[in-house]
Amino acid sequence: MNCLDHDSDDFDPDNPLNKPDVPEDVQDAIRTLIRWAGDDPEREGLLDTPKRVGRAWLEYCRGYGEDPAIHLSRVFEEVGGYDEIVLLKDIPFQSACEHHMAPITGKAHIAYLPDRRVVGISKLARVLHGFASRLQVQERLTAEVAQCIWDNLEPQGVAVVIEAQHGCMTGRGVKTHGVEMVTSRMLGCFLEDPRSRKEVMSLMGY
Repeated sequence: MNCLDHDSDDFDPDNPLNKPDVPEDVQDAIRTLIRWAGDDPEREGLLDTPKRVGRAWLEYCRGYGEDPAIHLSRVFEEVGGYDEIVLLKDIPFQSACEHHMAPITGKAHIAYLPDRRVVGISKLARVLHGFASRLQVQERLTAEVAQCIWDNLEPQGVAVVIEAQHGCMTGRGVKTHGVEMVTSRMLGCFLEDPRSRKEVMSLMGY
């Protein structure tokens, strides 16, 4: 059987990679934006752009189709008596600003002090990416990640710090490059106990 042989009746020879369909009204909206920006959506280089952009935004915003808390559903309680801070540093992420739909790119530090439950460390990154894959503001993204971990792991404390650059500031408007926005959210002991807060911030490099 060669690569063009398919058993499925759903195979579309015009879409062999089975990419998601982009509704015509979405494509029309993108064509309108192209015209308004000053170009011709009918020229050769732009003919397929409405479909590409539609599919790209479906991927950028895939977080709307998932509940990030699902990544915290499998927990471990046998941790050999470990009762210190768990920290995942420098987690890269990208999102999109809900005000201008411009890119937000940066990194996050996520820490929690377990009570009885821990999760695989990759799950912390998955929670971040789940919330980041939506139209966002950085302040809300920081709070959502922290609250999700707090609600589902019931730890003694949660600390989330996000550093990011915003395309709506670097690519338009004031056009200032190299500027990072830093947001933080502390819950539990990291909010209430200055020593715990100092320790976790030190581990994060602050």
